[in-house]
Amino acid sequence: MAFINNPNYQHSAADKIGVLLTNLGTPDEPTPKALKRYLKQFLSDPRVVEVPRLLWWFILNGVILQIRPRRSAKAYATVFTDQGSPLLFHTRQQAEAIAREFANDGRTDVVVDFAMRYGNPSFASVLDKMFSQGVRKILVLPLYPQYSASTSASTFDELANNFTKRRWLPDIRFISHYHDDSGYIAACAERITQHWAEHGRADKLIFSYHGIPKRYLLNGDPYHCECYKSSRLIAEALGLAKDEYMTTFQSRFGREEWLKPYTDETLKALPGQGVKSVQVFCPGFAADCLETIEEIAEENHEYFTDAGGEQYQYISALNDRPAHIRALYQLINHNLQGWQVAEDPNRAERASQLAAAKGY
Repeated sequence: MAFINNPNYQHSAADKIGVLLTNLGTPDEPTPKALKRYLKQFLSDPRVVEVPRLLWWFILNGVILQIRPRRSAKAYATVFTDQGSPLLFHTRQQAEAIAREFANDGRTDVVVDFAMRYGNPSFASVLDKMFSQGVRKILVLPLYPQYSASTSASTFDELANNFTKRRWLPDIRFISHYHDDSGYIAACAERITQHWAEHGRADKLIFSYHGIPKRYLLNGDPYHCECYKSSRLIAEALGLAKDEYMTTFQSRFGREEWLKPYTDETLKALPGQGVKSVQVFCPGFAADCLETIEEIAEENHEYFTDAGGEQYQYISALNDRPAHIRALYQLINHNLQGWQVAEDPNRAERASQLAAAKGY
């Protein structure tokens, strides 16, 4: 096996610490061809779809990839901007904002970048860039507050898969979840409070999370429990009573049972229960994307109003709001403890000795 080498590494260069933010991913453009490429990579991940591989290969390639790309391309076309997809530019803005925080603290030894689990920028390309900049220690932060095997673990799989191909490996730290981090909870509460200050409060606040099949929970995935804990902590920070909010799950796929209650069915039922106004916030999304903008802000709006609801508001994600950036920066710093890079006074001497030994 030929390993990925780093022949240009300068032994006299100062070591860097890398902070790699990751998110799910996005197609390169809103076209059926780009969507087919993206969906094939995404839906081929055994962490995402836990179905026997041979059976799933036929379903994916024979059915889903023949139908879904064109439909999804139309949806993505409604949210793409000159900067690309919302998830892409929001994640880029988050990485840039965190980099500025390190720069403001005089941390010239830290390199901040971002990659997507599926699509671009890929893990391989970003890791290559970081290592070429002298990164010798790397902290990976998947922007999924609540852990799930289908997201956080899949991110680790891709990271590990890349590292198996490399000759040299860095020191590695991996943040698998932060669903109850105090800074994250405070940022969520502040975002909701800001919305209330501008638009007032609704009859009910709904915390909607991306769904997963119920059998994942029964097999030991902690996602369901972490979602409920995040909701409870945010509600406590807001001073909400139990009957003033609820937790639901969106975006189910296929015929099997997923985590309940379902967001869409809940919104269709609430008007009949006397709830005429709702506000929906998605604590599991660090950045707005197709799912929050098209499904939650638009599609579910129609479900609620068609059922007799009078006022529906989506509270946008944390994105690069200052409170969110502070929370992520603090979380990263906490996990970087002990990784201060100090200048080695003997570095130049050692580099000179190595050069002499190599004859240059």
